[in-house]
Amino acid sequence: MLFASHGCRDAFVDYWINGNMLTKDIATQMYTILKQPDLRYLAQDDFKPILRELLATHPGLEFLQSTPEFQERYAETVVYRIFYYVNRSGNGRLTLRELRRSDLIAAMQHADEEDDINKVLRYFSYEHFYVIYCKFWELDTDHDFLIDKENLIRYGNHALTYRIVDRIFSQVPRKFTSKVEGKMGYEDFVYFILSEEDKSSEPSLEYWFKCIDMDGNGVITRNEMQFFYEEQLHRMECMAQEPVLFEDILCQIVDMISPENESYFTLRDLKGSKLSGSVFNILFNLNKFMAFETRDPFLIRQERENPNLTEWDRFAHREYIRLSMEEDAEDASNGSADVWDESLEAPF
Repeated sequence: MLFASHGCRDAFVDYWINGNMLTKDIATQMYTILKQPDLRYLAQDDFKPILRELLATHPGLEFLQSTPEFQERYAETVVYRIFYYVNRSGNGRLTLRELRRSDLIAAMQHADEEDDINKVLRYFSYEHFYVIYCKFWELDTDHDFLIDKENLIRYGNHALTYRIVDRIFSQVPRKFTSKVEGKMGYEDFVYFILSEEDKSSEPSLEYWFKCIDMDGNGVITRNEMQFFYEEQLHRMECMAQEPVLFEDILCQIVDMISPENESYFTLRDLKGSKLSGSVFNILFNLNKFMAFETRDPFLIRQERENPNLTEWDRFAHREYIRLSMEEDAEDASNGSADVWDESLEAPF
């Protein structure tokens, strides 16, 4: 079991029996064992023992043992993903209540039983980590582990508007942990990419809602939407595409969301609609807006075939295949994968 990594076995068994652990549910057990004794929450570091244990014992992660740097990155990414979804207050202090309400323990049990780590789509998939890390690495051109606005503008083939990137860097949706003025670090990027690639999840809806709600008053007005949409309109004109006027867009959005009050949108309105993610794409991601307008039949079929995959799962799967193909092409063309710098050999 993953939890038995604290100290020697006897002390653990002793603690287990004397601490009355046998009568407590798994969430309480895990919470009590992992947290610092005097605190009433779990911090990111408290998850390190679990990940050390996982990396040491999981057959699906064995190949990483020769690259400690990648083990470190993998562990870090898993923890960021856990906090993104489970720590709903977003304060870095994960409570017992948050743990209980989450699917984390189920995911850990899944990781325990499943030899193929990539089948554990929640939190632990190596492929998911690899996609996140490669995306970051592609944007971080000088490899100082920081990304600025100009780097982020290149994300997803220049998918995002300058206005939304400005809002992300204003740190309104989420304060950066990078500590470097005007730069986002790897953790900040993980939050961004999870929000960008799956706009149906609650953390994502909250992230983008804060971006669009310019005055922070808890509602999104047509003026706020128009401010972001103007740049999309301008881009359509530049690309000689038939521009869709804001008035038409607004009617479409009202139809999609059916808000309680048609003159503004609340977070509750958005959480109550399956189409909210597309609303955000209409406002600031031109590539996804176009894809939504044309509704690619291939994607629709994929969704029908596997309805229990999230948007994030689909994205990560597509990207992993693409990245693997690029790697193979690299290998074929120059006899070695020179994508990574010397200190970070690709783990293949």
